Amino acid sequence: MGTPEFAVASLKAIINIGYNVVGVITAPDRPAGRGRKLHQSAVKIYAESNNLKVLQPTNLKSETFIEELSALKANVQVVVAFRMLPKVIWQMPNYGTFNLHASLLPNYRGAAPINWAVINGERKTGVTTFFIDEKIDTGEIILKKKTKIKKNDSAGVLHDKLMNLGSDLVIDTLKLIEKGNVKTKTQPKTKELKEAPKLNKNNCKIDWSDSKGNIYNMIRGLNPYPGAWTHLINGDEKLIMKIYTCEKIKEEHNFSIGTLIIEKNTIKISVRKGYIYIKELQLPGKRKMDAKSLLNGYSFSKDTKVL
Repeated sequence: MGTPEFAVASLKAIINIGYNVVGVITAPDRPAGRGRKLHQSAVKIYAESNNLKVLQPTNLKSETFIEELSALKANVQVVVAFRMLPKVIWQMPNYGTFNLHASLLPNYRGAAPINWAVINGERKTGVTTFFIDEKIDTGEIILKKKTKIKKNDSAGVLHDKLMNLGSDLVIDTLKLIEKGNVKTKTQPKTKELKEAPKLNKNNCKIDWSDSKGNIYNMIRGLNPYPGAWTHLINGDEKLIMKIYTCEKIKEEHNFSIGTLIIEKNTIKISVRKGYIYIKELQLPGKRKMDAKSLLNGYSFSKDTKVL
């Protein structure tokens, strides 16, 4: 059970090792893009290319879907980047239903663990498999694998690293279940858990009064998706500017916070105790581009700033 590219790696690993995949459950096709053409999930595309049976329920509690799922007679269900399952679904297989989560649980429960680990400047993270229960990401832990987060890793780089690490962990977990050697651990209870809530417009907006380190981490933690954003005030224009890659420079200056400065085909923004150099950005109606390319065709006024 899965939908995005992150889940494809695990499905591929399961097929490659020789397990019998009796069915694949993924999200319904959805309209996307300017033409609103129906878009198939990455998991569906891969599953159909391997002639696997695909189910795409709109309602996981519907009697029709439950009957179709039961008819597959799966003895274990593997969940990677899917939806919250009703109890009737996750209790169905003899050997249970386990989930692959892209963090070291119990930290970073929620929808965006990869992004928040980078945003928060973590130096390590990992993947966890656990048996699903009634709540979100709280079930008993089966296995974990750790990895380092390099200081320049974007969320996209970490995504790929955890996707591959996670597919290995899924196989390790299936082997334990197959041999009857699973020994689970209850997730520890602590007051200071780090959460990974769903990303939205509000929590993706850059606060230029924050430290340059935190701003840098936020930008790389939202690259390539959905992109950290800010308001660009350029003369009479107020635009939304997305920033994807940057550098942070420590340097004393007298500019007010959020001043945009153009120097020798570079764009930098003044922050506390330094600057954020913009490497890759996007303005409304334009493609993503580097700073030099933007400056070739776009003019900034002298008093341009970001808010």
